Amino acid sequence: MGRAFLIGITAGILTVGFAFADPPSVTAVLSNSEIVVGETVELQIKVTGPGDANPPEEISIDGLEIHATGQSRQFEIHNFSTSSSVTYNYTILPLKAGRFTIPPQTVRAGGSLLRTPALTLNVADSPGHLSNAQPSRGTQSQSVHASDLVFAELIVPKKTAYVGEIVPVQIRMGFDPRVRPRLVEAPEITGQGFTAQKLQESGQTSDTINGRPYDVVTYKTAIAAAHAGKFELGPVKAKAQVLVPRARSAPRPRSRSPFDLFDLDDPFSDPFFSNPFAQMGERREVEIKSEPVALEVKSLPPNAPPSFSGAIGNFTMLTDAKPKDVQVGDPITVTTEISGRGNFDRVNAPAVEDERGWHKYPPSSKFKQDDEVGISGTKTFETVLSPNEKKQTLPLLAFSYFDPIKEHYVTLRSEPVAINVQGGAAAPNVAAAQPASPAPATATRPAPTQTTVKPQDILYQLPDRGRTMESFAPIYTRRFFWVAQLIPLLVVLGFAAWKIRQAKIDNRETRRLAALHHEAADLMHKLRRNDASPREYYAEASRVVRVKTALASGSRGIDPNIVDAETAADTFKLNSDERDRLRRLFEQSDEWQYSGAHNGPGRISPENRHEVLELIENLE
Repeated sequence: MGRAFLIGITAGILTVGFAFADPPSVTAVLSNSEIVVGETVELQIKVTGPGDANPPEEISIDGLEIHATGQSRQFEIHNFSTSSSVTYNYTILPLKAGRFTIPPQTVRAGGSLLRTPALTLNVADSPGHLSNAQPSRGTQSQSVHASDLVFAELIVPKKTAYVGEIVPVQIRMGFDPRVRPRLVEAPEITGQGFTAQKLQESGQTSDTINGRPYDVVTYKTAIAAAHAGKFELGPVKAKAQVLVPRARSAPRPRSRSPFDLFDLDDPFSDPFFSNPFAQMGERREVEIKSEPVALEVKSLPPNAPPSFSGAIGNFTMLTDAKPKDVQVGDPITVTTEISGRGNFDRVNAPAVEDERGWHKYPPSSKFKQDDEVGISGTKTFETVLSPNEKKQTLPLLAFSYFDPIKEHYVTLRSEPVAINVQGGAAAPNVAAAQPASPAPATATRPAPTQTTVKPQDILYQLPDRGRTMESFAPIYTRRFFWVAQLIPLLVVLGFAAWKIRQAKIDNRETRRLAALHHEAADLMHKLRRNDASPREYYAEASRVVRVKTALASGSRGIDPNIVDAETAADTFKLNSDERDRLRRLFEQSDEWQYSGAHNGPGRISPENRHEVLELIENLE
């Protein structure tokens, strides 16, 4: 009964008090009016009076980052008069120095529109980076280091690899979710002697590490070593702006709300309980760094197959051709699909093992990747072959690669593809060219009767003369005549066939030389451009040396694809200094070609470009 009586009295007092309560009012204060860039300040908007209030959800001011962090409610009773108030808390983070004015904000309360007073905030320059700051000391909160709030991790699945082999790499970057990170510099893998592909963000997860929650962002890339040796990959470096807690140095163990007017020291009026980083947080720039990872790189074994172009991984090959019924000289499109996992930038079109009787055109290619960084996928080549004579099958195509797991070279060859090539000049048929010897005119007649000629004063009578003329066979009806005629005919036909074959050989050689001259001129034109990447530039430079060597070889007919630095130096009779420059050119070309996408400088200096052009132009 006593408890019910007290509750009733209290309810009555509150009812009477609210009935005579003052109309609603609003005010706003800053916890500090002078701060530096990176520190935070608390804005509190207090609405007093009955009724629900609708404070501003978003306050937008250029140069300030303002976030709502919560609210608190208070009740006060004085001489049977009650009042209630709601305090809305906002955290302000200045992004630059200057003098800022927070304009009046509109608040709807009790059916009325109220406006807060304008506030002024002075912001000084930033005191420096977190890495150079001294750890603060306080009586209530412990010092928190950047390593406790952010981390970076480099994950390399292999400890050994071969030159040019593509190795997948993952980068994990974790952030305490309360630091509100903003990435200033994207993560980068540092180190020498390798190249890295472009980073691809693959996802974000939440994880708990050593009892702390982290938001973890994963990046994927791939690396390739340019030469053999022992390397250290990393560390991974990045920069981010984070909101880090700052221990308080004020004499009081805990700051008090500006609206704690009655000095009640209410713990729930501390902004820390609505936002743990309020009054204790500041925006700082922090460097994120991982531990390096050791990697041993081995050289490729010697004696690579002729069709090896630097492909390393594991691949399969499928081949088809269309059309399969053609005439001599018609084009046949040979489609080859090379699928698997490896460095597809070094996967070239398969080589034709026997080009005799065929004319080959430069192939085209397209690549479809199956993952984020292009380690696995399918590369499709289309090569046009034109038969110069009758053929029944396509020539075999060969593609070679190095298998790093089995540690040996593998050569894939296409299956025989049946085709039907018609037309063209057939070889002369000697048996058909030899006409049948006609039988003598008298072959079917009985042999003439031998007549005994009696010695007379006159020779033969007219009837005897007629029988003698009838028994005479013309020379063109005799076998030896046609045999004698066939010998020069065969000589003429053989000479004609030899001339035709020689003309084909000369024509093929002429076309080959013309194609090499055209390719050399086109490559020299490309070398004088200024927009070529180092990889393209050195590949074109080494290729033009090979082409010029093939042209200078004359009747030897050297294949430009097998020309190396020593062959070129011997062909042009270079001195020792020029030999060394040519060797460096080929070594640089191999280094850039093995890597794919280099993480070094993206341009060649004008001095290096001039030196390469001078060397190539002097090859005569």
